Amino acid sequence: MADQTLFERIINGEIPCHKVAEGEHWFSFLDIFPRREGHTLVIPKRAVSHLGMLSDTESAGLMQGVKQVQQLLAGYFGTSDFTVCLHDGPNAGQEVPHVHVHILPRTVGDGGSTLAAMWPQTPTSSEIDHAGLGALASALRGE
Repeated sequence: MADQTLFERIINGEIPCHKVAEGEHWFSFLDIFPRREGHTLVIPKRAVSHLGMLSDTESAGLMQGVKQVQQLLAGYFGTSDFTVCLHDGPNAGQEVPHVHVHILPRTVGDGGSTLAAMWPQTPTSSEIDHAGLGALASALRGE
């Protein structure tokens, strides 16, 4: 049996996360090193490294998840603008070998820019703000 991906371990509850929402074929949670508040990952429940490895049903489900998360983020952040990004494989910058879509709500003055220049000065401290992420995840779920 191959080792599970980090994201499989999150889905299985072995590693804690700040869940935003989930559907039959997808799961979403806040990125622990967000490029801006609300940075959310949407992943398929089946671990594959490339988008093309998903079945049509799974890829359609993944995109339904992206849309649902955008609706949650739109309501919370008062925006209809998003950067939606997928690094499809390690040569494309994928750090976890499990398809994942980044969704970042965009607002005026958020510090973001074009895809190539998004938040280059984002700190990557080893200290994770679990209290802040937990509060935001709860708020996004309407709790």
